[in-house]
Amino acid sequence: MSKFFSNKRLILLMLGVILLVALISYSLRDRDNVSFPEQIIKDTVGAGQSLFSGPAHFVTDIFDNVDSLLNTYKENQHLKGRLEEFAAVQAEVTDLRSENDQLKEIVGKEADLRGYNPIQATVIARNPDQWEEKIILNKGESDGVEVDMAVMTAQGLIGKVALVTATTATVELVSTQNPNYRVSAMVIGGDEGVFGLIEGYDAERRELMLKRIDAQIDLEVGQQVVSSGLGGIFPKGLIIGEITEITIDEFGLTQLAYVEPAADFTLLNHVMIADRDMPDGDEGADEEEES
Repeated sequence: MSKFFSNKRLILLMLGVILLVALISYSLRDRDNVSFPEQIIKDTVGAGQSLFSGPAHFVTDIFDNVDSLLNTYKENQHLKGRLEEFAAVQAEVTDLRSENDQLKEIVGKEADLRGYNPIQATVIARNPDQWEEKIILNKGESDGVEVDMAVMTAQGLIGKVALVTATTATVELVSTQNPNYRVSAMVIGGDEGVFGLIEGYDAERRELMLKRIDAQIDLEVGQQVVSSGLGGIFPKGLIIGEITEITIDEFGLTQLAYVEPAADFTLLNHVMIADRDMPDGDEGADEEEES
């Protein structure tokens, strides 16, 4: 009896294997139509896949969008940084071009100083006191700078050295309100020998005042005013400015001329100090020959 059941199980196992192989062979065949059981299974599996794939794609899209936004934000920040860097470079280039133009003007002006040794200097500070307009330069006694040396830009006279240390020089501008500050000046054009004194600065008009000119002398608007060299401090012929208006004093004895400065006192970066004690090359040569 047990042998019968044992043979029966073997027979059933063999039938199961045969059926499985038949089903596999049947499913692997090239067919145009799907069987009904396969159709049910495929539809069921497809529905399940659709049910899970929809939310999965939705979540994936959200993460992709967030990642894209983060990348866009990073790129935007990077581009902003580059734009700020570009703006800084542009400002630096503009400043360097302006400084280069000023230095070119100074170099071209050296020949006009002739007998004076130009000491080039840079403004490192400015006195905020509007009563005594002063600037501080980066050159001092160690560079040969002395008190009362004239200071100018390529455009014209701006002041004189008032105080000197070993490495710096304080310059009092001609635009100061100091009543004791005077510049001996002369007017070019028209009558010869028209002399006066630059005394005072009209802050409202932003113009210098040329005083003590005889009322009988004919002055004209547009005439140029230069240093006369008579005061012993400022070299002769340094441009001061141009006459814009002429008035007579209350007593009718002298004239007052308003002079627009040739130099811009508000924008001072590079200046020149006129060293009037420059050694004469010819005299030095003669001394060598005699020795």
